[in-house]
Amino acid sequence: MDRLELARVLKAARARIAPAEVGLTAGPRRRVTGLRREEVALLAGVSVEYVVRLEQGRGSRPSTQVLNSLSQALRLEPDERDQVFRLAGSAPPPLGGIEMSIRPSVLRLLHRLTDLPTLVLSAKGDVLAQNPMACALLGDLSQWPEERRNIIWQRILGTGYARMAFTPEEETAWTQQSVSLLRTAHSRYPDDLSLGRLIKELTSGSDRFRTMWNTGRSTVHQSMHKTIDHPEVGSLVLDCDTLLLPDTDQTMIVFSAAANTREASALDVLRVIGTQRMSPLP
Repeated sequence: MDRLELARVLKAARARIAPAEVGLTAGPRRRVTGLRREEVALLAGVSVEYVVRLEQGRGSRPSTQVLNSLSQALRLEPDERDQVFRLAGSAPPPLGGIEMSIRPSVLRLLHRLTDLPTLVLSAKGDVLAQNPMACALLGDLSQWPEERRNIIWQRILGTGYARMAFTPEEETAWTQQSVSLLRTAHSRYPDDLSLGRLIKELTSGSDRFRTMWNTGRSTVHQSMHKTIDHPEVGSLVLDCDTLLLPDTDQTMIVFSAAANTREASALDVLRVIGTQRMSPLP
C-alpha cells in the first residue's frame, strides 16, 4: 500500500469536485476548493476520521467496499478508480466482474431527481446509491454493513428491508424475481466471487430460495407497484419503475405517485421533513 501517493490522489480528487456536482450547497463561508472531508465521508458512508487518516497517509488498508464508495463519492473514472485500488494494495475490479461503481453521468442524473425516491442497484441487487428522497422513504441504507448492502440478502436473510410490505403472494413473486435476477447475473458473470458467495448464502439459508433456484428460471427487474410502510406517513402504494443501464447491467429504481393522490401528498411531506434527518449514500 502506497499511503503517501494514495493520500495525494484522494486529496486532488476531492479538490476538483464542486459541491453542486454532488447535490450540496457551497454556502458563503466555504474556504476550501472542492469538497470538505466531512462531505466526502458523508457521500462515501465512512467516518470523517477515516478520511482524515487516509489523506494524512496513515490510514489502515481500505476494504474493497470502502474503495468503491470513495471512488463513487469522488466521481473517479474507471482508470482513476483502478489507480486508487492499486495504491491501496488491492486488485482493481476484474474485467468481466459485476460493476460496482456508478458512472459520473448517472450520479449527476440521480442527484437531479430531487422529487422522486431513486436507487441505483448493481446486477446482483447491491444498493450502490440512493438520493435523499429514497433515504426519506426507505431509510438510510448506508447504515447496513458494507458487505450486506444488498436488497435480496436483506429481504430474505436479514431484517433491514422491513419497510417494503408484501402479501404472501407478492412475497413469493418477489422472491422468484430475485432468484431469476441472480440467475441472469450468474450467467453473465460466472466468475464473480461476491456473486457466488451471495448465492451460496441464500441457497443454504432459505428453503424457499433454494427451491426456486433449482427451477432454473431467469429474468430481469420488472416495473410494478410497491407498498411502503413508512413510520411517519403511513402505508403508501407507489409506482415502481425500473430503468436499465445496459452497459453495466445496473438498474435505477424510481418510485412515484399519480398527481392529486394521498401518496403524492405524502411524498411532498417527505420532501420537506424526511431529507432533514436522513443522509444519502454516495
